Amino acid sequence: MASSATELEPRGLPGDAAASTESVWAGTADIVDGPGGYSGVEPTEEWAAEIKRLARKRGATLLAHNYQLPAIQDVADHVGDSLALSRIAAEVPEDEIIFCGVHFMAETAKILSPSKTVLIPDQRAGCSLADSITAEQLREWKADFPHAVVVSYVNTTAEIKALTDICCTSSNAVEVVESIDPNREILFLPDQFLGAHVKRVTGRENLHIWAGECHVHAGINGDELAAKSRSHPDAELYVHPECGCATSALYLAGEGFVTADKVKILSTGGMLEAARTTGAKQVLVATEIGMLHQLRRAAPDVDFQAVNDRASCSYMKMITPAALLRCLVEGKDEVHVDLDTAHVASKSVQRMIEIGNPGGGE
Repeated sequence: MASSATELEPRGLPGDAAASTESVWAGTADIVDGPGGYSGVEPTEEWAAEIKRLARKRGATLLAHNYQLPAIQDVADHVGDSLALSRIAAEVPEDEIIFCGVHFMAETAKILSPSKTVLIPDQRAGCSLADSITAEQLREWKADFPHAVVVSYVNTTAEIKALTDICCTSSNAVEVVESIDPNREILFLPDQFLGAHVKRVTGRENLHIWAGECHVHAGINGDELAAKSRSHPDAELYVHPECGCATSALYLAGEGFVTADKVKILSTGGMLEAARTTGAKQVLVATEIGMLHQLRRAAPDVDFQAVNDRASCSYMKMITPAALLRCLVEGKDEVHVDLDTAHVASKSVQRMIEIGNPGGGE
């Protein structure tokens, strides 16, 4: 696909404000729409000031996921996991939400705030985990187990949530499963590693797990974790349950390579909570590398290192400075969820909230 410049009309500002954003406005004409996303704008101080000004002018709240680029996180009004941000979207007074994350996250915000306008800076920012199961596949799976309870991770599309009995987050998945009659079969989807973690903790043999995965988390393997742990023997391990290495982390503890109290299987929110109270001088982190930015802000005296420094989600990184600027200037891309779908999907999210605090989200 050939690249093309996005046409943006500069809007002047009075006095010094106009001068301070001149370089940004000069750059808007050079925004390039390519297959990998929008480019052409650098995240300068002037850019950040202009983003803030445009958001205020639109009456919008800027939300950024923990895996976003540091510059996007720093300019946002709120940073967190997808469910926490969606709940914030429903609570803030602004009628427009700019969701800097992947598409299913913006959908969840729309489900919980159907009367608000929700924009995502690039609607092409998808998710390999959410895409690992379709509505048709779930219908077929449910037909095979007609009496089963469907538990879906919040990292799913609106269509999947509408076919779900109870949603869960990585921090409360165990609690959600334990709330279900032990004699009822459960269909757990879409993440196989989170499902394996829940099955291991709960001991539920009637828990059927969909074979989906996040390609980034699945790529953080046990060999890398073991090598890092051996070279940093005093470090704590923060491991996201979506990771393919979560089982390896528990194995390392069981075999005595690291002490059990140093291995922590945590959601992104759980990692931040642990970071604020840790006594460790060094922490090895197994999740998408965008998380390191918030961890370092939460505990600047701790040395946080990625288990795999290549664990970067290309979809998350499609929310570029250029994409955010375009979004605020043009009011694109708006996220739509069919009202009937949103209504049904909201029930599975609400059931999760009623069971227990969803806490650290994904």
